[in-house]
Amino acid sequence: MVNYETVESAREFFYKDKFAVNAGITLDDLSEDKAICSLNITDEHKNAYGGVMGGVIFTLADFAFAVLSNQIHQLTVAQQVSINYLSAPKGDKLIAEATCRKSGRTSSIVIVNVSDDTGRDIAQFVGTGFKL
Repeated sequence: MVNYETVESAREFFYKDKFAVNAGITLDDLSEDKAICSLNITDEHKNAYGGVMGGVIFTLADFAFAVLSNQIHQLTVAQQVSINYLSAPKGDKLIAEATCRKSGRTSSIVIVNVSDDTGRDIAQFVGTGFKL
């Protein structure tokens, strides 16, 4: 079951997620089984060494997870999540693509692959959503 008929209606709802919005995260595309979100990297996202903060990458992946989880079933909350950081970003933009691995009666498993605009694999996030 789809909860947002258009990507615009999902954007309107998730605009209330101020932490993600203030970080610069955007919802680029949404379908029944996929969400794509992105973030243009700025100096505000970097640590003292000049690299992108892990929390920025996590927040992008978590937001994509939240969008897709709530597209599948509203209201869904995170029950358990994990992230593996694979490589440091080399590009100017991060892209998170969330796909549903399993949607059951009470929970869902969503995989979020994060890459940069050079095609480099940055992180893989796995989230279990609990359907309320």
